[in-house]
Amino acid sequence: MARLDQRTALVTGAAKGIGKAVAIRLAEEGARVVLTDIDAAGLDEAVRTITDAGGAAIGVVADATEEADVDRAMAAARERFGPVDVLVNNVGVGKAGRIWELSVEDWDMVMRINLRSMFLFTRAAVRPMMERGYGRIICMSSGAREGTVWNAYYRGACAYSTTKAGVHGFIRDMAIELAEHGINVNAVAPGPIDTELAGPYLKQMDADGMALSPTRMTPLGRLGTPREVADAVLFLASDEASYITGITLDVLGGR
Repeated sequence: MARLDQRTALVTGAAKGIGKAVAIRLAEEGARVVLTDIDAAGLDEAVRTITDAGGAAIGVVADATEEADVDRAMAAARERFGPVDVLVNNVGVGKAGRIWELSVEDWDMVMRINLRSMFLFTRAAVRPMMERGYGRIICMSSGAREGTVWNAYYRGACAYSTTKAGVHGFIRDMAIELAEHGINVNAVAPGPIDTELAGPYLKQMDADGMALSPTRMTPLGRLGTPREVADAVLFLASDEASYITGITLDVLGGR
């Protein structure tokens, strides 16, 4: 039996990159997956990848920072597949800029997308989970919660790092609040990952010979893959992690 057979999973920010890889991986293990994103075309392609392989998936175009959109996505999941058993809060953005350059608008935008979205989707998901006495919530943190040296040194990333540190505090509290209801809450913290958006920038730093490039500072000496992050999410979503809650699982290549 597949590890997530008969489970319903919802993945935010699933049109590309890590979110898409997570949705595909959960579907491979039997989950019925609801993918959300604001990128309609990317969402359609991701859903098609899953269904063409024999999986069950739907896409819901939704802004994860808007309460009405979140409620609509949860309703679509319930109507098509049933209550959400596994929630993956993946959606997130970064904004370059050292502290003396970063605008208030850019700071607020990163806070809103990375933290408000996590709050809204988690709040919407937990009550049905509490009623059933079961749930798995995985939030996407980052090695940047400790400060990512190459980003901080070369262009600044304090807003992004702040939100990813916030994820750690969020999952620690949620794990305690929800433990008595059979809901496990954890985080996965990727390091430098070869996604469509980040990969070219990260590789160029190495090609340019920057002393603090990701591959030079990562003991395994390479970028990670979205699939490697997805495998970590799958583990925390599965019953194999039934006695694990409130932890942040690093997928950092040893950094």
